[in-house]
Amino acid sequence: MSAEIICVGTELLLGDILNTNVQFLAKELASLGIPHYYQSVVGDNLGRLGRVIDLASQRSSILIFTGGLGPTPDDLTTEAIADFFQTPLEEKPEIIQDIAAKFAKRGRKMSPNNHKQALIPIGADILPNPSGTAPGIIWQPRRDLTIFTFPGVPSEMKRMWVETAVPYLKSLGWGKEIIYSRTLRFRGIGESALAEKVAPFFELTNPTVAPYASKGEVRLRVSALASSESGASDLISPIAKQIQEIAGTDYFGADDDTLASVTGKLLLAAGETLSVAESCTGGGLGQMLTSVSGSSEYFLGGVIAYHNRVKMSTLGVKEEDLDQFGAVSEVVAKQMALGVKQRLGSTWALSITGIAGPSGGTETKPVGLVYVGLAGPTERVDSFKYLLGTGRERDTIRYISACNALDRLRRKLLERQRN
Repeated sequence: MSAEIICVGTELLLGDILNTNVQFLAKELASLGIPHYYQSVVGDNLGRLGRVIDLASQRSSILIFTGGLGPTPDDLTTEAIADFFQTPLEEKPEIIQDIAAKFAKRGRKMSPNNHKQALIPIGADILPNPSGTAPGIIWQPRRDLTIFTFPGVPSEMKRMWVETAVPYLKSLGWGKEIIYSRTLRFRGIGESALAEKVAPFFELTNPTVAPYASKGEVRLRVSALASSESGASDLISPIAKQIQEIAGTDYFGADDDTLASVTGKLLLAAGETLSVAESCTGGGLGQMLTSVSGSSEYFLGGVIAYHNRVKMSTLGVKEEDLDQFGAVSEVVAKQMALGVKQRLGSTWALSITGIAGPSGGTETKPVGLVYVGLAGPTERVDSFKYLLGTGRERDTIRYISACNALDRLRRKLLERQRN
């Protein structure tokens, strides 16, 4: 027995609305231990809706619809479901009374077209909507199939799911086991290289391990089926530990950990501070750091030295070096890091200078060329060169550059911690 999510609405197909409903429902199904293999998005068209229902009802035993329950002619979900199962619609007076009462509370009169929302297939149960005017249904048109319908408005759908659908599913025996996942996060290693290192783990059945790439990092999702979250965690933990040991410092955290939060914890543990000097990232690195609550304990501040004049006057970058090597260079990255460290009096300093594009690149300095400078407690200042062009967009280059800077500091802090 498995579930399938069907999201209805041409606005979803056109990209006018971000489909957050499917993410919410997918997580909820996992928390109930309900297998979930398919998702569909279909426009407001009776024929296409029918074809989706036909396919979904053959391969899944729980169908969850969102959207298409409004009062307008293009709201066709209930009609399509009833039509496919050749079941007449009947008007429910209690739905009309509920809608009319909600309109009255708002000082308005219910429109005649709202009567459409009171039509549900004969034999279906009403799935009440405490917030909006569009109720859903819970219906078993045949013995091996259960259908839920929800409005597309996320707040309404979520409340209906929690208050009605979840108790109903639990009454059928679901929720005795859950699917719980932990996401392991890696940086500095490619997806294929990591997959090769941990290949034997992909053969496991409970827990399971699956890789997927994210922007600038690789993730492994470790999932387990158990009677409780703690039970699933007990299955996941030894596998996660083995993978972490194999990955070494390429592993940086799990679940909601970020490079900024992990690096911040290392700074806090060492009682050390950080400042930053940014050019091409325009404050992106500082934003990452300050997005972590409590970061003022270790992050002193930064300088956005976008123009060369600011690099010279505020950070002490030498004019002759700018003339000879250019703003995007190892020499300038080092001087920027040292300059902000001295200016703000921090233990550590990071700098970023590069060409984010789409213009500004040359044959010798292409778009995506970025230098990261790292100054620490000693007199040594390091510089790291990255070539990030390869068709990436400007914001992606800026984001990855900031992440690379944090990762360099993270690795250096771990190295000092071990020594």
